[in-house]
Amino acid sequence: MGKYFGTDGIRGVVNAGLNAELAFRVGQAAAMVLAEAGHERPVFTIGKDTRISGDMLESALAAGLFTAGADVIRLGVVPTPAVAYITAQSDADAGIVISASHNPYPDNGIKIFNANGFKLSDELEARIEALLDGEEELKICRGGEMGRFIDRGGEYTKQYIEHIVSCAEGEIAGLKVIIDCANGAASRTASKIFSRFPISLELIQDHPDGCNINDGCGSTHMELLSRMVTAGGYDIGIAFDGDADRCLVMDECGELVDGDKIMGIIGRSMLQKGKLKGNSIVATVMSNLGLHVFSEENGITLHCAAVGDRNVLAKMLEGGYNLGGEQSGHMIFLDDVTTGDGQLTAVKFLSVLCASGKKLSELAAEVPAFPQVLQNIRVEGGNSVKEAIMKNEQLLREIKEAEAAIPGQGRVLVRPSGTEPLIRVMVEAQTQELAEQTAEFLTKLIKNHMNP
Repeated sequence: MGKYFGTDGIRGVVNAGLNAELAFRVGQAAAMVLAEAGHERPVFTIGKDTRISGDMLESALAAGLFTAGADVIRLGVVPTPAVAYITAQSDADAGIVISASHNPYPDNGIKIFNANGFKLSDELEARIEALLDGEEELKICRGGEMGRFIDRGGEYTKQYIEHIVSCAEGEIAGLKVIIDCANGAASRTASKIFSRFPISLELIQDHPDGCNINDGCGSTHMELLSRMVTAGGYDIGIAFDGDADRCLVMDECGELVDGDKIMGIIGRSMLQKGKLKGNSIVATVMSNLGLHVFSEENGITLHCAAVGDRNVLAKMLEGGYNLGGEQSGHMIFLDDVTTGDGQLTAVKFLSVLCASGKKLSELAAEVPAFPQVLQNIRVEGGNSVKEAIMKNEQLLREIKEAEAAIPGQGRVLVRPSGTEPLIRVMVEAQTQELAEQTAEFLTKLIKNHMNP
């Protein structure tokens, strides 16, 4: 991770680390870096989610880009994957998303895609950081050299919506569906996508006010959707996060269907149709053992990347695979888009559900799930402290011993968070009680090493 760019762009509390001045300078630096790559007058797309701070950061970024001689296609409120798709389709030189994804509304972020719709390389991010740190004077254009807005955002957003609708495989019909838009970016697009199918559709949490994004709703807060699914007799509940790059699902009984199950169900369908490249799925080290078992039983090779969609994508590109994702609901369908897309995931999943002729609970039960317990341990002092803890040889030996002591199939994963001051502990075992006991033991063990 760099000084400004973390694992998913620049992220922070607005006006307490991430402010208009920084956004302005990021715009200047990004325009200069693209100009260095041979784009004399680069074109950027800019999209945002529904946070109240989005307008301020958008204005500052655009002003920085204009000052350094770049033009801007302003997309307004759109999902993160829409920015990636539109950037590639519009022949823009780069795309910028203003979003903090599933974080609460005081946070926001700046993420940059390259001309092909993939996240900006580490090398280009490092070059932007060097300019932000004063390696050379930031460019200031005058007169006709300054940039301006290109007013085609609405046209490009319609193209994105048509693309997502076109990705349905087979008929999506006859279902009673409720969708939680997290008061985020999907509030602007979900009705335009899912109303195109002959289903009974209800949208909730689709009235953003700038401060209610992810507030007790969306893919990180599934309790409301669970209650409404069962109370309303819905066949399926679908939840997106604030920027709609994630999708999780509730079955008709109000039970969660997570990203591992979604990947398994869609992956098997793609395999049966001869569309799963390399007969492989790319998951992460956090994926449940049940997905490993399901994949093996169905002739699918499961590859595990480090946590983070950037790592999943890298392994997909390396192996030429077209399906990958995370337990959190961040799915990448590389034949259709270049980054995780919650609405695309929902369209793909609804297609498979309709074709199966089964209730969702029946379909989801075909992908087993081992009891899994997650614990977060707060670490003060920054990344260097987390790294020092994770390099403690005695601690690492004791963690391995705890994993070896789990009877039957079981697994332990201890890792530092890439975005928060946390060390995460994950334990899987054949019973919930055993998983909880092991996780509690490891949590105390790590805390003891933090405070000897």
